[in-house]
Amino acid sequence: MKIFTLLGAGLLLSLSTSVFAEEHADEALKHANAAVTHGKAGHASVLVEHADEALKHAQKSAEVSKGDAKNHIDEGIKSLESAIEHGKQGHAEIATEAAEEAVKHIKAGNK
Repeated sequence: MKIFTLLGAGLLLSLSTSVFAEEHADEALKHANAAVTHGKAGHASVLVEHADEALKHAQKSAEVSKGDAKNHIDEGIKSLESAIEHGKQGHAEIATEAAEEAVKHIKAGNK
């Protein structure tokens, strides 16, 4: 009976980590898309705010992601960091391009 309990607990834990990754990836995607929208409007400072929120969620997602999904999330994190860096410098166009790359990677990692 203890074996079944342990197996059941292990199964639930493995399923729940994927749910946590998806929740954080969804939030990261939402904020990354908002960063792109504001970047296209030339609002570099607002882009930075959304990219920063997206980065926090992407990092949480990367903690529990595995395999190819983790690789994409990690690349999305790099792109978000670049978007933040350029956005802080007022380079809205370059920051927007980086945020768009982040969106692509986060989408790919959240399948």
